[in-house]
Amino acid sequence: MKRLFRNALLINEGVSQRASVLVDGERIAQIFEGENTFPERLASEVDELIPCEGLWLLPGCIDDQVHFREPGLEHKATIETESRAAVAGGTTSFMDMPNTKPTTTTLEAWQWKMQRAAETSWANYSFFFGGTNDNADELRRIDRRHTPGLKLFLGSSTGNMLVDNRATLERIFGETDLLIATHCESEAIIRANREHYLSLVPHDKLDIHYHALIRSAEACYRSSAEAVELATRLGSRLHILHVSTERELSLFSDDRPTAQKQITAEACVHHLIFSEEDFDRLGNRIKWNPAIKTLADREALRRAVRTGLIDIVATDHAPHLISEKQGNCLEAASGGPLTQHALIAMLDLAAQGVFTRELVVERMAHLPAVLFGLEGRGFVREGYFADLVLIDPEQPTLVQPEGLLSRCGWSPFEGYCFPHSVFATYVNGSCAYRSGALAEHRPAVQALSFNRLFV
Repeated sequence: MKRLFRNALLINEGVSQRASVLVDGERIAQIFEGENTFPERLASEVDELIPCEGLWLLPGCIDDQVHFREPGLEHKATIETESRAAVAGGTTSFMDMPNTKPTTTTLEAWQWKMQRAAETSWANYSFFFGGTNDNADELRRIDRRHTPGLKLFLGSSTGNMLVDNRATLERIFGETDLLIATHCESEAIIRANREHYLSLVPHDKLDIHYHALIRSAEACYRSSAEAVELATRLGSRLHILHVSTERELSLFSDDRPTAQKQITAEACVHHLIFSEEDFDRLGNRIKWNPAIKTLADREALRRAVRTGLIDIVATDHAPHLISEKQGNCLEAASGGPLTQHALIAMLDLAAQGVFTRELVVERMAHLPAVLFGLEGRGFVREGYFADLVLIDPEQPTLVQPEGLLSRCGWSPFEGYCFPHSVFATYVNGSCAYRSGALAEHRPAVQALSFNRLFV
């Protein structure tokens, strides 16, 4: 099927310009720069002519950190429900984390997820393989072509996924040729902080304000520094997820392009938007691990995204039922849904002057593709897959429960009105979402292919 996206404002590779894009099947066939520069015959020869005057055309977002909860936690979310929310938000490809039930720490568990996504996902998919203290043999069986990398939890996690054995860490960092993605929080520091505050404050008074004191900036820095030391000494390819503190930024460099870095970093949307000043208003709805930190930390992270110390922006989409978010900071579940509104939230920051539109596209589409070596994705280029998003900059989005697609049914943005909206999302050339509704049929999605797991 041929589609012509006519006269959009194409935001791509650092430039915003009028252009028309011809899609043939699943690929971008031709790009016509300028207004009305396509051959007139095309308007009558294509199967669908999509007028894009007043709309922005972007490459689909690539989210390198989501928790779609399947298998084992389907009461919170499934691959199908959360990928629907993802395409409604302009995300066309995702990389899911391994802390499900069972954990994705065996080849059989990974293959189950791949098959399930092939049957139910609305976006292109891939799944991290989880490292543990005792699954070294399984790591040798990984399908490197279709696995984004090895995920290590250097802080507490669901199931047997805390990797705290020093000999195991030395072996993994020294032997694997996979990209190592880490959740960095020192378990020893967290445990000591927890005992300290429990000795000072009654258990039921440990509200959300204590979360960032227990899961402190020092816990994040110490763990991240250890991971950087290991990767530097042993020559590993390290990617640190959801950096949340100003101090951690001293561990990274912006002196080389992302593709040439041995050590890269990710920031998440919630750490770029919220700070501890929002705790009174939103409470446990913004309880994440790592915790939301100070306003100074948030501003430092924003600067790091602008300068390139932070390479990419993701969501850490991690839905829980709202009933599971109740209680004190030791009881309420950590994590929340973000995938449906992440892109327009970042474009809102661009409208406020925090970023530029071009930088948002770079950090959420271009550089995730570069960092993970994704084949044919992340850019609007001839020959690339037609993973495309149309943004309506004049149509506001009021976040209300009835419009939420994540199974958990709530959002930390409820009641907020974003100035932009996602008008349509195309996955591999097929329409997945348009004008506020999912397509009648699931698009023909694909497993992501990686050709540069070790940069």
